[in-house]
Amino acid sequence: MSKKNQHVVPHQSGWAVKGAGSSRASSVHGTQREAITAARESAIRQGSEMLIHGENGRIRERNTYGKDPYPPKG
Repeated sequence: MSKKNQHVVPHQSGWAVKGAGSSRASSVHGTQREAITAARESAIRQGSEMLIHGENGRIRERNTYGKDPYPPKG
C-alpha cells in the first residue's frame, strides 16, 4: 500500500478525503468531523500524514502517523 498523505478538503457535497496527488475523492462526508475520522483511520493504516484544510482551502492542521519526517526538537 502506498503512503499517500490524506487531505480533508471542502467538497460540493460536504467534505472529502483525498489522497495526495489524486483528483478524485476517496470518500465524501456530510461533516468535516466525519471526514477527519475517515482520513485519520486511513493515515494510521498507511503510516502517513493527515492534513486538514479549512473552508478557504488553506491547511489549518496536520498530523503525522508513523515515522515523523520532522520530529520535534528537544
